Amino acid sequence: MTKRDYYEILGMKKDASKAEIKKAYRKLAMKYHPDKNKDAGAEEKFKEISEAYAVLSDEQKREEYNAYGHAGFDNMYSQEDIFRGANFQGFEDLFRSMGFGGGDPFDIFSAMFGGGMGRRVNVGHDLQTEMEITLEEAAKGTKKKLSYWRNAPCPRCGGTGGEPGSKLNTCNQCGGQGRVKQMRRMGPMAFATITACPQCRGVGQSYEKNCGECNGSGKKRLSQDLDLEIPEGVKDGMRLRLGGYGEYEKDGAGNLYVYIGVKEHKIFQRYEDDLHITAPITFGQAAMGDKIEVPTLFGKTELKIPSGTASHAEFRINGEGMPIFNNGGKGDLIVKTVVDIPKRLNKKQKELLKEFEKEYKKKKGFFDWF
Repeated sequence: MTKRDYYEILGMKKDASKAEIKKAYRKLAMKYHPDKNKDAGAEEKFKEISEAYAVLSDEQKREEYNAYGHAGFDNMYSQEDIFRGANFQGFEDLFRSMGFGGGDPFDIFSAMFGGGMGRRVNVGHDLQTEMEITLEEAAKGTKKKLSYWRNAPCPRCGGTGGEPGSKLNTCNQCGGQGRVKQMRRMGPMAFATITACPQCRGVGQSYEKNCGECNGSGKKRLSQDLDLEIPEGVKDGMRLRLGGYGEYEKDGAGNLYVYIGVKEHKIFQRYEDDLHITAPITFGQAAMGDKIEVPTLFGKTELKIPSGTASHAEFRINGEGMPIFNNGGKGDLIVKTVVDIPKRLNKKQKELLKEFEKEYKKKKGFFDWF
């Protein structure tokens, strides 16, 4: 099989500096290391980028590779020779040369993510659920009962996994590290596989006797009931975070995310923090002006209709909209007035309108309005 160009593998140009090559390899090693990436092909990818770095980080080998390419270079060096020399004595030395002391391939991840060589943190997964509320509840804030299932701390052992009264000892399989290492080879390369200790489940300590209710896991599937306080001003699709109410593991619980759905209202339409409402008025009110009462989510308010108001005119009432989430202010209420045209008129109404038309006949043709 034809080998890919080493520079292409690392995403580098031929004139890249040694520091740039090292940085590129560090990034790719983090991505494809078999202990972190379980995807099919990740191990082969990791071997490929490691070989590229072993060559391009060595000045003599890089010069020979630049001069002769893969065809000539492969005749000069065996696979074992690529990792042999002043810079590399094998896979572990490749990591050591990059400044990750100790030669343990797992050190690269400890250095990047913090925490040194201690046991891995085992925190539970996050959970999510949904809750629907009314627009009034969103405006005023509300409290709701929420019930859901999750892995919670075992009520018998309190989440420790040990039978009450049982003695806690250092795990004899991992020596308190919480992890075990197995060395394996891939061609000329040797690297370690780091896994959580099966005996103590990564804790580093184990009880003489496991809890009889959870069998040492420290968790149990339980129904959780919460009083959820929903603040005023929440919007449709907003997410509330409850720390520590997700799935439980021995190092702590994940988060519970509650997605809020706000029901559509029969009267009000919400646009961000403003509320919109349509108010019907009569022809007489539109022509002569009037004061009308309009509803709000908190009661009623008065709106002055000036004389000569056209149908579909909009009026803004400040501070009568939705509370602004986590702000203290309020949006506005937008009232659209629509002139109500009666579909049926009695005899008297028709006579009155005809009389009005006689008084108002100076604008009776289409072009007279412009």
